[in-house]
Amino acid sequence: MQFPVVLFDLDGTLVDSAAVILGSFHHATETVLRRRFPDEEILARVGGTNLAHQMALLDPDHVDELVKVYREHNDPQYSDLVCFDGVLDVLARLKAEGRRLGIVSAKRRPTVERVLLSAGMGEYFDAVVGSDDTERHKPEPEPILKALELLEAVPAEAAYVGDSPFDVAAARAAGVYAVAVGWGGIHRVEDADAFVETPEDLLGVL
Repeated sequence: MQFPVVLFDLDGTLVDSAAVILGSFHHATETVLRRRFPDEEILARVGGTNLAHQMALLDPDHVDELVKVYREHNDPQYSDLVCFDGVLDVLARLKAEGRRLGIVSAKRRPTVERVLLSAGMGEYFDAVVGSDDTERHKPEPEPILKALELLEAVPAEAAYVGDSPFDVAAARAAGVYAVAVGWGGIHRVEDADAFVETPEDLLGVL
Protein backbone atom coordinates (compact mmCIF):
# COMPACT_ATOMS: atom_id res chain seq x y z
CA MET A 1 0.00 0.00 0.00
CA GLN A 2 1.66 3.22 -1.16
CA PHE A 3 -0.68 5.69 0.54
CA PRO A 4 -2.55 4.63 3.69
CA VAL A 5 -4.38 7.98 3.65
CA VAL A 6 -6.35 9.14 0.60
CA LEU A 7 -8.07 12.51 0.48
CA PHE A 8 -10.61 13.48 -2.17
CA ASP A 9 -12.06 16.65 -3.62
CA LEU A 10 -15.85 16.45 -3.99
CA ASP A 11 -17.11 18.32 -7.06
CA GLY A 12 -15.94 16.85 -10.35
CA THR A 13 -14.04 14.13 -8.52
CA LEU A 14 -16.58 12.08 -6.58
CA VAL A 15 -19.89 13.56 -7.75
CA ASP A 16 -21.02 14.77 -11.17
CA SER A 17 -21.91 18.36 -10.31
CA ALA A 18 -20.62 20.41 -13.25
CA ALA A 19 -24.03 21.17 -14.70
CA VAL A 20 -25.50 22.06 -11.30
CA ILE A 21 -22.61 24.40 -10.44
CA LEU A 22 -22.64 26.12 -13.82
CA GLY A 23 -26.41 26.52 -13.74
CA SER A 24 -26.30 28.06 -10.26
CA PHE A 25 -23.60 30.54 -11.26
CA HIS A 26 -25.63 31.60 -14.28
CA HIS A 27 -28.77 31.89 -12.15
CA ALA A 28 -26.95 34.08 -9.62
CA THR A 29 -25.27 36.41 -12.09
CA GLU A 30 -28.36 36.78 -14.26
CA THR A 31 -30.58 37.41 -11.23
CA VAL A 32 -28.31 39.84 -9.41
CA LEU A 33 -26.22 41.42 -12.16
CA ARG A 34 -28.51 40.91 -15.15
CA ARG A 35 -25.48 39.49 -16.90
CA ARG A 36 -24.46 36.09 -18.24
CA PHE A 37 -20.76 35.24 -18.09
CA PRO A 38 -19.17 32.78 -20.53
CA ASP A 39 -19.14 29.19 -19.30
CA GLU A 40 -15.35 29.05 -19.60
CA GLU A 41 -14.86 32.09 -17.36
CA ILE A 42 -17.01 30.59 -14.62
CA LEU A 43 -15.65 27.04 -14.76
CA ALA A 44 -12.06 28.29 -14.59
CA ARG A 45 -12.77 29.55 -11.07
CA VAL A 46 -14.70 26.56 -9.73
CA GLY A 47 -12.93 24.60 -7.02
CA GLY A 48 -10.61 27.33 -5.85
CA THR A 49 -10.81 29.28 -2.59
CA ASN A 50 -14.41 29.65 -1.39
CA LEU A 51 -17.62 30.80 -3.03
CA ALA A 52 -17.37 34.39 -1.81
CA HIS A 53 -13.95 34.78 -3.37
CA GLN A 54 -15.15 33.25 -6.63
CA MET A 55 -18.05 35.72 -6.73
CA ALA A 56 -15.73 38.64 -5.92
CA LEU A 57 -13.81 37.86 -9.09
CA LEU A 58 -17.03 38.26 -11.06
CA ASP A 59 -18.31 41.38 -9.26
CA PRO A 60 -16.73 42.63 -6.02
CA ASP A 61 -19.63 44.99 -5.27
CA HIS A 62 -22.36 42.32 -5.02
CA VAL A 63 -20.64 39.38 -3.36
CA ASP A 64 -23.09 38.77 -0.53
CA GLU A 65 -26.13 38.87 -2.79
CA LEU A 66 -24.50 36.67 -5.40
CA VAL A 67 -23.56 34.07 -2.78
CA LYS A 68 -27.06 34.12 -1.28
CA VAL A 69 -28.83 33.64 -4.62
CA TYR A 70 -26.33 30.99 -5.71
CA ARG A 71 -26.81 28.92 -2.56
CA GLU A 72 -30.59 29.20 -2.68
CA HIS A 73 -30.44 27.69 -6.15
CA ASN A 74 -27.54 25.29 -5.64
CA ASP A 75 -27.84 23.74 -2.18
CA PRO A 76 -31.20 21.94 -2.69
CA GLN A 77 -29.84 20.22 -5.80
CA TYR A 78 -26.95 18.67 -3.90
CA SER A 79 -29.31 16.16 -2.35
CA ASP A 80 -29.87 14.70 -5.82
CA LEU A 81 -26.25 14.36 -6.97
CA VAL A 82 -24.84 10.93 -7.73
CA CYS A 83 -21.32 9.57 -7.85
CA PHE A 84 -19.49 9.07 -11.10
CA ASP A 85 -19.64 5.49 -12.37
CA GLY A 86 -17.10 3.33 -10.58
CA VAL A 87 -16.44 5.72 -7.69
CA LEU A 88 -18.34 3.77 -5.04
CA ASP A 89 -16.58 0.55 -5.99
CA VAL A 90 -13.19 2.23 -5.68
CA LEU A 91 -14.06 3.76 -2.30
CA ALA A 92 -15.22 0.37 -1.04
CA ARG A 93 -11.99 -1.22 -2.21
CA LEU A 94 -9.79 1.43 -0.60
CA LYS A 95 -11.70 1.16 2.66
CA ALA A 96 -11.51 -2.63 2.63
CA GLU A 97 -7.75 -2.33 2.32
CA GLY A 98 -7.71 -0.48 5.62
CA ARG A 99 -7.01 3.01 4.30
CA ARG A 100 -8.23 6.16 6.01
CA LEU A 101 -10.26 8.36 3.66
CA GLY A 102 -11.14 12.02 3.84
CA ILE A 103 -12.78 14.78 1.83
CA VAL A 104 -11.36 18.27 1.33
CA SER A 105 -13.88 20.46 -0.50
CA ALA A 106 -14.57 24.11 -1.32
CA LYS A 107 -18.18 23.41 -0.35
CA ARG A 108 -19.38 24.06 3.20
CA ARG A 109 -19.16 21.00 5.41
CA PRO A 110 -22.95 20.59 5.98
CA THR A 111 -23.43 20.47 2.21
CA VAL A 112 -20.65 17.92 1.81
CA GLU A 113 -22.08 15.73 4.55
CA ARG A 114 -25.52 15.86 2.93
CA VAL A 115 -24.06 14.73 -0.38
CA LEU A 116 -22.16 11.90 1.30
CA LEU A 117 -25.40 10.60 2.76
CA SER A 118 -27.59 11.01 -0.33
CA ALA A 119 -24.99 9.59 -2.74
CA GLY A 120 -24.25 6.58 -0.55
CA MET A 121 -20.68 7.51 0.37
CA GLY A 122 -21.01 8.34 4.05
CA GLU A 123 -19.68 5.06 5.39
CA TYR A 124 -16.34 5.41 3.63
CA PHE A 125 -15.02 8.70 5.00
CA ASP A 126 -13.31 9.29 8.32
CA ALA A 127 -12.84 13.06 7.98
CA VAL A 128 -14.53 15.93 6.16
CA VAL A 129 -13.07 19.41 5.71
CA GLY A 130 -15.25 22.05 4.10
CA SER A 131 -14.69 25.70 3.28
CA ASP A 132 -16.09 26.70 6.67
CA ASP A 133 -13.49 24.66 8.55
CA THR A 134 -10.39 26.72 7.66
CA GLU A 135 -9.54 30.38 7.25
CA ARG A 136 -7.55 29.79 4.07
CA HIS A 137 -8.66 27.69 1.14
CA LYS A 138 -7.31 25.82 -1.87
CA PRO A 139 -4.84 26.39 -3.50
CA GLU A 140 -3.41 27.04 -0.03
CA PRO A 141 -2.44 23.86 1.88
CA GLU A 142 -4.43 24.57 5.05
CA PRO A 143 -7.54 22.46 4.21
CA ILE A 144 -5.45 19.40 3.34
CA LEU A 145 -3.30 19.83 6.43
CA LYS A 146 -6.48 20.11 8.52
CA ALA A 147 -7.72 16.79 7.12
CA LEU A 148 -4.38 15.15 7.90
CA GLU A 149 -4.61 16.47 11.45
CA LEU A 150 -8.08 14.96 11.85
CA LEU A 151 -6.79 11.64 10.53
CA GLU A 152 -3.64 11.79 12.67
CA ALA A 153 -1.54 11.44 9.53
CA VAL A 154 1.52 13.09 8.01
CA PRO A 155 1.86 14.35 4.42
CA ALA A 156 4.18 11.55 3.31
CA GLU A 157 1.41 9.02 4.00
CA ALA A 158 -1.20 10.78 1.90
CA ALA A 159 -2.46 11.39 -1.61
CA TYR A 160 -5.01 14.01 -2.63
CA VAL A 161 -7.30 13.24 -5.56
CA GLY A 162 -8.92 16.15 -7.39
CA ASP A 163 -9.92 17.53 -10.75
CA SER A 164 -8.64 21.11 -10.71
CA PRO A 165 -5.38 23.06 -10.76
CA PHE A 166 -6.37 24.36 -7.30
CA ASP A 167 -6.37 20.77 -6.01
CA VAL A 168 -2.95 20.03 -7.47
CA ALA A 169 -1.49 23.27 -6.09
CA ALA A 170 -2.92 22.61 -2.62
CA ALA A 171 -1.59 19.06 -2.60
CA ARG A 172 1.88 20.15 -3.55
CA ALA A 173 1.87 22.97 -1.01
CA ALA A 174 0.85 20.47 1.67
CA GLY A 175 3.51 17.97 0.64
CA VAL A 176 1.11 15.21 -0.38
CA TYR A 177 0.97 13.19 -3.61
CA ALA A 178 -1.24 14.95 -6.19
CA VAL A 179 -3.54 12.84 -8.34
CA ALA A 180 -5.61 14.56 -11.06
CA VAL A 181 -8.70 12.95 -12.58
CA GLY A 182 -9.98 13.37 -16.10
CA TRP A 183 -13.69 12.64 -15.78
CA GLY A 184 -15.02 15.69 -13.94
CA GLY A 185 -16.23 17.80 -16.84
CA ILE A 186 -15.05 21.02 -15.15
CA HIS A 187 -11.26 21.19 -15.50
CA ARG A 188 -8.47 19.46 -17.36
CA VAL A 189 -5.27 18.99 -15.37
CA GLU A 190 -2.31 16.95 -16.51
CA ASP A 191 0.62 18.34 -14.50
CA ALA A 192 -0.05 16.41 -11.29
CA ASP A 193 2.12 13.62 -9.89
CA ALA A 194 -0.31 11.20 -11.52
CA PHE A 195 -3.21 11.56 -13.95
CA VAL A 196 -6.03 9.02 -14.27
CA GLU A 197 -8.86 8.75 -16.76
CA THR A 198 -11.19 6.43 -14.83
CA PRO A 199 -11.94 5.76 -11.15
CA GLU A 200 -10.61 2.23 -11.55
CA ASP A 201 -7.24 3.65 -12.60
CA LEU A 202 -6.91 5.20 -9.15
CA LEU A 203 -6.21 1.79 -7.66
CA GLY A 204 -3.07 1.54 -9.73
CA VAL A 205 -1.54 4.82 -8.51
CA LEU A 206 -2.57 4.67 -4.84
